[in-house]
Amino acid sequence: MSTTIDARPRGQAQQESGGNAPRRARSRGWLIGVSLLLLVAGIAWFAHWWTVGRFIESTDDAYLQADSVTVAPKISGYVTQVLVRDNETVAAGAPLVRLDTRQYEASLAQARATVDAREADLARAQADLKQQQASVAQALAQEQVARVAAQHAQDDVNRYTPLAATGAETSERLASLVSTRDQARATLAANAAGVRSAQTQIDATTAQIAQARAQLEAAQASLRQAQLDVNDTTLYSPIAGRVGDRSVRIGQYVQPGTRLLTVVPVQSIYLEANFKETQIGHMLPGQRATLHVDALRGVDLHGVVDSFAPGTGAQFALLPPENATGNFTKIVQRVPVRIRVDADAQTRSLLLPGLSVTVDVDTRTVRAGDQRLAAANSHG
Repeated sequence: MSTTIDARPRGQAQQESGGNAPRRARSRGWLIGVSLLLLVAGIAWFAHWWTVGRFIESTDDAYLQADSVTVAPKISGYVTQVLVRDNETVAAGAPLVRLDTRQYEASLAQARATVDAREADLARAQADLKQQQASVAQALAQEQVARVAAQHAQDDVNRYTPLAATGAETSERLASLVSTRDQARATLAANAAGVRSAQTQIDATTAQIAQARAQLEAAQASLRQAQLDVNDTTLYSPIAGRVGDRSVRIGQYVQPGTRLLTVVPVQSIYLEANFKETQIGHMLPGQRATLHVDALRGVDLHGVVDSFAPGTGAQFALLPPENATGNFTKIVQRVPVRIRVDADAQTRSLLLPGLSVTVDVDTRTVRAGDQRLAAANSHG
């Protein structure tokens, strides 16, 4: 059995032992403090998770969007002016591009001349109608005169026939009266035919007026179309926004539907967030959301859940899945959720369509309602 003997002087050993004790005490105090700090932090984190965190639904599959409008011409022609620059802010109704107007202005002048000609045709037909109506009135008057003359001649024949039979009048006189009566009847028949002819001319002239009116309406429609073509040589911005994807150049020949540029309404930007189907069970329109835009580090924006898509993203794909064929593997689907961005004009000027966003939606209102309903059912 061996014994270790401290060769140091007794005073020196006691002094070193006394110096280590405060250091050990400080170390224990530091450890205790750190442990308490970690405990408090853990309790605070758990309390926050219990009251807030477990009600937050998050996703980083979210991107800013804007309902941009593509500007394309309705007519063909050469570009003579481009009135906007790339990324320029434009107001609704502002002119963007002008096409060569000479061809369409010539068509407009021709259409106006055609309208004038058709109006003249209509006026001439209406004048002919008035003339025919006067002819009918004249023919009717002549027919009436012939009828009176024919009746008078018939009365003379009726009066002289008995006299000629008794010998009071000569047969030659009666024959002359009969001849006059027959001539009057023939004149009456001719005048009646003239009336019918004049009335037929009125019908023909009325048909010409209807045709002239139809031709005038067709010419006026052509004039309106020509005017529209002239107006369409200038392309205007349908909405307010910023010009993007500008591919139009002066001297370029464009066809109807050619994509010239795009107007992006950056002031009406919104968020399209694709949540998993397991996350939307307690989401409702009107719930608050916190937005973390990757391009704006350290800045939290706010928004409101606006609406939900009527189906998952896969349902609107070019080739929707058909799970009834072959082997089946369940895949969690995502539902597009539109979120309205609440931001001032200065902040909106920094937001661009396509930027990535992480979004957190607070569903505490629905969860609290579910809990109250469950408690009421349990008591019932």
